This record gives sequence, structure tokens and C-alpha cells, in this order.
Amino acid sequence: MSRQRKANYLAFWKGQLDMLPLNLAVVPWGILCGSLAVQNGFSPWEAQLMSLLVFAGSAQLVAIELIAKNTPLMTLLITVFIISARHFLYGLSVRHKVIAQPLKVRLPVSFVLTDELFAFSHHPRAYQTKARLVYALSAGFSFYVFWNIWTFIGVVAGSLLPDLTHLGLDFAIAATFIALVIPSIKNWPTLATVITAGVSATWFKALGLELWLVFAALLSMSVGYGLSRGSVK
Repeated sequence: MSRQRKANYLAFWKGQLDMLPLNLAVVPWGILCGSLAVQNGFSPWEAQLMSLLVFAGSAQLVAIELIAKNTPLMTLLITVFIISARHFLYGLSVRHKVIAQPLKVRLPVSFVLTDELFAFSHHPRAYQTKARLVYALSAGFSFYVFWNIWTFIGVVAGSLLPDLTHLGLDFAIAATFIALVIPSIKNWPTLATVITAGVSATWFKALGLELWLVFAALLSMSVGYGLSRGSVK
């Protein structure tokens, strides 16, 4: 085996192993997504295809609940757009690392650039060697495979068992994002953003606003941006 092939082989398995804890952490999240879709009128095929094609856990769950409540289409689109907009920022953040790669490499990287993979993307040389690309794609697609496995289990469970939402599986969503966010709190603007997001989301939700999540996101981002600009000055 050549040195490059050996490096790629090791990078592949390291990507699998590094992503494994997160693959297991979203077990309740994926099961909830599949079961919630089925129990809200989606066919098993539609529920599974949503994970295969959309592959965006939080956006999927919010979309399922909004569709089930017959939410107006514009509200649905705006809410999902705001929730998914962070992926645009992820893309901008890693763009300079993959810009020299061919399109056939950039496209799969962009597809699997989830919150979990982005958490692995902060190394200065991430994506910039063949072995590091193998590592990123291995980690990203392993999460994709596991997410669809958990969704499938949720689809089957949702078809055979009573409402699974009473089991508190939705707490996995909050727990996963808390685990991803806390390590990034390294300055006052970021801390203020996180606190503002939590408090405002709770308050707007209690007020019964349809776009409570959108308002909370915009408010917290504005606070964080204002404080970061002030600290630069």
C-alpha cells in the first residue's frame, strides 16, 4: 500500500470514529423526526425521503410541525429559511479552504456540511490535503448514513407504536445544540448572543408569535453583531 493510500485509509477510519459519538447522540433526534412525520400524516416514503434529500434535522422537525398545523406557506418558508441560513455561513467560513478543489469535491462537502461536521472544520488545514478531504467526507457521510438509519427506525416505530413525543425525545435536539454551542462561547459578544437567543425565544414563544424563532434569531444576531463591532472599536 502506498503512503498516500495508507494516509487516506487512516483518515477514513479516523473520520468514522471521530463522528461516532455525534452519530449516537442524535439517535433520539432521528427517531423523533421519523416518527413525528408519520404520525402527522406523512407516508413512510415521504418521511424517509425528507431525511435523504433535505438532511437538516432541526429544519425537518420544524417543517413537519408547521405542516401538521396547516401553517401558511410563507411562514413555513421564512422559518425554515432562517433556521437553515446558518449553513450559508458555514459555507462562507470554509470556502477558502475548498475553493481550490474541483466541483466534484466541493459539492459533496457542501451537502454534508452540517453543524456536526462544521464543528470539525476549524483546523487551519481542514479540507486542504487529500487525506483531510477523505477525513471530512468520511465523517460527513457517516453522519448522513446514521441519520437516515435513525429516521428509518423512527418511521417504523411511528407506524407501530403510540405517540413517541411523550417520551421526551425532543430534548435530544436541545442537548445536541447545547453541546455544539457551549465550546464556541469564548468572548462576551458570543455569550450575549446565546443568552439573548434563549431568553427571547422563550418569551416570544410564550407570547404565541408564529415567527417566534425567526424574531429570536434576528434579535440575538443583532445583539452579537453590535457587541462585536463595539469591541473592535
